[in-house]
Amino acid sequence: MQSRNPPTSTSRRRFVQGVALGGAAATLGLLQSSRTWALTSPDQPTVLSGTDFALDIAETPVNYTGHSRLATTINGSLPGPTLRWKEGTTVTLRVTNRLRVPTSIHWHGILVPTEMDGVPGLSFPGIAPGETFVYRFPVRQAGTYWYHSHSRFQEQTGVFGPLVIEPAGGDRIAVDRDYVVMLNDWSDDDPEHIYATLKKSGDYYNYAMPTAPDFFRDVREHGLSSALARRKMWEQMRMNPTDYSDVSGQIYTYLTNGHSPADNWTGIFKPGEKVRLRFINGSSMSIFDVRIPGLKMTVVSADGQDVEPVSVDEFRISIAETYDVIVQPEDDRAYTVFAQSIDRSGYARGTLAPRLGMQADVPTMDPVGWLDKADMMGAMMMGGMHAQGGMSGKPGMGMMGMMAATPPAHHARTEYGPGVDMRVDMPRTNLDDPGAGLRGNGRRVLTYADLHTLGGSLDPREPNREIELHLTGNMERFMWSFDGVKYSDAKPVHLRTGERVRVVLVNDTMMNHPIHLHGMWSELENPSGGFQVRKHTINVQPAQRIAYGVTADTPGHWAYHCHMLYHMFAGMFREVVVS
Repeated sequence: MQSRNPPTSTSRRRFVQGVALGGAAATLGLLQSSRTWALTSPDQPTVLSGTDFALDIAETPVNYTGHSRLATTINGSLPGPTLRWKEGTTVTLRVTNRLRVPTSIHWHGILVPTEMDGVPGLSFPGIAPGETFVYRFPVRQAGTYWYHSHSRFQEQTGVFGPLVIEPAGGDRIAVDRDYVVMLNDWSDDDPEHIYATLKKSGDYYNYAMPTAPDFFRDVREHGLSSALARRKMWEQMRMNPTDYSDVSGQIYTYLTNGHSPADNWTGIFKPGEKVRLRFINGSSMSIFDVRIPGLKMTVVSADGQDVEPVSVDEFRISIAETYDVIVQPEDDRAYTVFAQSIDRSGYARGTLAPRLGMQADVPTMDPVGWLDKADMMGAMMMGGMHAQGGMSGKPGMGMMGMMAATPPAHHARTEYGPGVDMRVDMPRTNLDDPGAGLRGNGRRVLTYADLHTLGGSLDPREPNREIELHLTGNMERFMWSFDGVKYSDAKPVHLRTGERVRVVLVNDTMMNHPIHLHGMWSELENPSGGFQVRKHTINVQPAQRIAYGVTADTPGHWAYHCHMLYHMFAGMFREVVVS
């Protein structure tokens, strides 16, 4: 086992909080260009609007921790400029590669012809150094999305940016202010080194593993026999009860619109104004739990699609997801936008305030809890479990009811091998669980069961067939896959043009996996098989079975993968061919 030296309190604090004025724009000063770059707020990312865009990908020095590093950036900023399109237009984007290696841009969640999707090796060859690739396609949707590189680990080092598409008929909800809030994880470490480290020791960056003081605390609170039994169970499974994230705040500084917590991004409002916040999780490996103490948030859009408004205190945003929320601050004071990482190892933060320079208290991070038995064994351990922290607060199904509603899992022959360290025989199917770390926290937490896309399904046909895939892995060896088969050994998934299929995903691991299908919508079903919500990225919780409908309406070669960047490169990736 590779030895680890925990960071000192000073270096740890510097990584969590970052340093002020540490981003690309601060390093370079105010960016000057012949292009018209408008700002919606002094602290907002640059905005480019229209139908014709020029994007340059190059290396740019940044400093988020007190140490200068080279990032890969778009037009010299991190994140890249916010692109504003309008539904019904055709956009042209000239992407020039000024790096020494190939690059690419994928338009996440955008319906495009396959050759415009931006995945090297599947939809196009990539953009070679010194070359310019011209993307051109019609804009067929509206809402909040984002774009990022699909080349090696460039997404981790800065090649990503927000994307906002105005509806052809105007926004359904009128607001006074409209802000992008893009979250991401930055590391001074080379992502190639991070990946190599994970391959040697999958829990290397987890500093929240149970300790001797934790054991004695459990003895005091629950008794010796209970504390011993709890640890014996996890030891026998050779699993970690705090395995929320593979890469943590030990080496990540979490950013809001390119600002570290110390740098503190600020959005301005006047008391009484209605403010739309477009949250985008552009991280490589980090899931965030988001709240604004003192303000209710009304969720009005998920993954760019309008939903029935739902009022919450908090929501979990997985990697690559987007949520639009409306807030209406009435008081003449500052509010903290607080996004703590799922493993509670750090946080991103910003401020909503009437004036620049104002701040509010930053909440203390929630404690790190252990994963529940339901996160390991699914419906077998759901008896008496409550949807605490969710919208309803009503008890979940008892064990017998859940088992009756959940068909036993059918494991592929390929799941029995060195790449798979656990299998769930009775996965849970409920959507009303806010997830580990949020259950019973006393706040009203958004769940997928609360989301209802306006207008219903785009394709009411019953699926003509079902495709079941299991999300599999060996966490100790950092091996990730579908059905125990890594991408390099897997055959493509074939769909016939125009057919409607049901995709069933069973998570046989104890980690969340945000699964993204390129080129087509994923229409999530509720446990009864009815339409729930339309998304481009669906987070599958540990030991959970979910199903969604897909209409194969665009021929081509499409990527299908976990959006945890290192999971994708470790093998949780498939090619989908529509022909």
